[in-house]
Amino acid sequence: MEQWSIEIQKEYFKFSAAHFLIFPDGSAERLHGHNYRVFCELDGSLSEHGLVIDFKVVKPVVRELCDRLDERFLLPAEHPGIQWGVRDDDVLELRYREAYYAMPREDVIVMPINNTSSENLAAWFGRQLRRELESRFPDVSVRRLRVAVEETSGQRGVYTFKAD
Repeated sequence: MEQWSIEIQKEYFKFSAAHFLIFPDGSAERLHGHNYRVFCELDGSLSEHGLVIDFKVVKPVVRELCDRLDERFLLPAEHPGIQWGVRDDDVLELRYREAYYAMPREDVIVMPINNTSSENLAAWFGRQLRRELESRFPDVSVRRLRVAVEETSGQRGVYTFKAD
C-alpha cells in the first residue's frame, strides 16, 4: 500500500501564551508563559495534480490558529476545580484554590480542555485545523493528521487523528 503526506514546520508557526498547569495532586504551577511552536503532518490521497494538499493553502490556516492563541491567557474551562466568570465591566475573574486572577476578557481564550498541557493544546489545535481544512477544502481527503505543540525546545505534546 502506498501513502503520501506533507509535513510543515515554519518559523512563524508559533504563539506566545500564558497559562498554569494543574497537577494530579491538585497543585498548580505559577502563572507563566511559553513561546509555543506548532508542527503538522497530514496524510491523504494524491489529487489528480499530484498533491495531498497545496502547502500554500495549509500554511495560512495554521498561522490563523496560532494568531488566535497569540498573546493570550489560556483558560482550561473544563477543569472541575476552576471557577470563572465575566463581570459587567468585561473583566474575567478566575479562581483556583487560593489563586485569584482578574484580566480583560479579550485577553483570555476560554478553551474546551481540562488542563493547558501541551498534549491538550495539540489536540485543540489538531481538531480546529481538521475542521478548517474540511470546511475550506472539501475535496481534500485527510487520512491522518498529526499536530505537535512544543512548549520548550525538545518538549512537545502530540495529537493524532486517524480517519476510519
